[in-house]
Amino acid sequence: MHTPQQNRLPKTYRISAVTRETELVTSFTFAVSLGAKPGQFIMVWLPGSDEIPMSVALDDGKKLQITFFAVGDTTKKLATLKKGDLVGLRGPFGTHYEWKPEQHLALVAGGYGAAPMYFAAVEAAKDGCSITAIVGARSKTHLLYLDAFAGLSGTTLSVATDDGSQGHKGYNVDLLRELLESRTLRLRSGSTAHAVDQVFACGPERMLVAVSDLCAEHKVVCQLSLERYMKCGYGLCGNCVINGVRMCVDGPVMRNEIARTFTEFGRYHRDGLGKKHSL
Repeated sequence: MHTPQQNRLPKTYRISAVTRETELVTSFTFAVSLGAKPGQFIMVWLPGSDEIPMSVALDDGKKLQITFFAVGDTTKKLATLKKGDLVGLRGPFGTHYEWKPEQHLALVAGGYGAAPMYFAAVEAAKDGCSITAIVGARSKTHLLYLDAFAGLSGTTLSVATDDGSQGHKGYNVDLLRELLESRTLRLRSGSTAHAVDQVFACGPERMLVAVSDLCAEHKVVCQLSLERYMKCGYGLCGNCVINGVRMCVDGPVMRNEIARTFTEFGRYHRDGLGKKHSL
């Protein structure tokens, strides 16, 4: 997607609301729309510190929301900001999730992947899509956007936690497997009622690999958000390249059949210096 030249430079905006989602997760709301679509990212600049990429949790034409974990130096500093403080934003960048009206979509979210998946659910619901949201985390204290998903019409919410503290004990992929096995049985019997048309996924890459394998096995269309360290946002620096494909321009949302051709998918990622690290 082409990003207008004026959106490639940061502009500062005041935070209009701060929400503490969990002990380590914070959401900022800005009274501005950048015209972002579900799956796209923006570059967030903290003057005097650094600029980092973040997925968009909501952009409804009036306000923009981002949700982040305070795990690195910059995100920890961002988490100390208050309503009225200034933050630099530029974008949106990258590709986005795509669907057709009235499709049945299964959205698989791991960790803070719940934020862009919620954005996808909000927008797809406007097109009459039915949503099955499958949200997973290590424990119930790390689950995100449950109330938001539950409040969406036409949405069914399933939850999985590694420790069993809420919902299914195990992985969210376990619940997707049950859903797709049911889909396959329905299709074999000649019934298309409630069959899943597409799977969207955002979360840790090991989870994405499992989702990719399941969707390939059950022959269902799948779109994955491949997270890489974006520096420039418009394809110049090459830090986010996977097998010659620039994730900031041709990603981060990729169709499964393309993602499965990448030799590094599920094997390693690169840090801010471009150094490889095994997953």
